[in-house]
Amino acid sequence: MTPEEEEAIRREFEASRKQGHAAPQHQGPTQFQTNEYSNIKHVLGVVSGKGGVGKSLVTGILAIELQRAGYKVAILDGDITGPSIPKMFGLSNERAKGANDMILPVTSSTGIKMMSTNLVLENETDPVVWRGPVLANALQQFYEQTMWGDIDYLLVDMPPGTGDVALTVFQSLPIEGVLIVSTPQDLVQMVVGKAVNMAAMMDIPVVGLVENMAYFKCPDCGKRHQLFGPSRAGETCLLYGIDMLGQLPIDPKIAEACDKGIIELGLPEGMLPDAVAIITEHDAQA
Repeated sequence: MTPEEEEAIRREFEASRKQGHAAPQHQGPTQFQTNEYSNIKHVLGVVSGKGGVGKSLVTGILAIELQRAGYKVAILDGDITGPSIPKMFGLSNERAKGANDMILPVTSSTGIKMMSTNLVLENETDPVVWRGPVLANALQQFYEQTMWGDIDYLLVDMPPGTGDVALTVFQSLPIEGVLIVSTPQDLVQMVVGKAVNMAAMMDIPVVGLVENMAYFKCPDCGKRHQLFGPSRAGETCLLYGIDMLGQLPIDPKIAEACDKGIIELGLPEGMLPDAVAIITEHDAQA
C-alpha cells in the first residue's frame, strides 16, 4: 500500500472503534424462562469434575429416592452429547411428542418425567456432533418448551467438566444448588475442588457429595473391599465444608438393571438414605 492508503485504513478503523463497532459488545447469558405449563419448585444440578464417575447413575438414583419419598420429580438430561438417562429407565424406544408448539416429556413407569437428546433423535445411537452454541440452544429448548407440569424437583444431569453446556446450565437455569459426584481415587480432592470452585464462581451453593464406586461387597462373605483404595470422601467434605450425601457400591446388579432399563424396579431401598433429608433441608433453608 501507499502511505496514503494506509492512512485511510487507519482513519477508518479509528472512526469505527470510536463508534463502538470495532468489537462486539459482551452480552450476559440469557436467562431461561419457565413456561405457563410448568410449575417447577426446585432445580438442582448433578455435577462432576471429570467424566466416568457415574454422574447419570447418581442422578437416576436420586430421582428415584425423591420419588419414593413422595415428591414429584423430573430429569433434564443436560449431557446433550452423551445422554444415558432414557436407557436407564427403559425408555430407549420412546420419543418425545409435540403439542401446541410445546414438547411433552416422556414419563417413566413410576411417574418420573424426563427430557433428553435421545428422546428426539431418530436412533439413540446417532452421534450428536454439535458445536457449543447449538448445544446451549437445545438445552434452552428442553427447559423452556417442555410442558413439565407440577414438579417438586427438577434434576439436571450435567455434562462433566466446565465446558459450554455446564456454564449455560449454571448461568441460565434457576439452579438452587449442585450435588457433586466423585470416586475414591487419589485425585478426588482436586477433582471435587474444581466442581466446588466452579459453583462458588457462579454463586451457587453445594448441597453435598455422593461417592460412587466406594466399595465392593463380596456376595459370599459379605466383606467390603475398597477396590480403589481407602475412601477420602469424609476428608474431602471437611476440607470444602460440604455435606456427605452417601456412598454407592460397585454392584453388578445395579449395572444390569441400568442396562436392562429397569433401574426403578431393580434399585434396592435406601441406597442414599441421608440424601433426601439433606436435599429437602437445604431447599427449606434456601
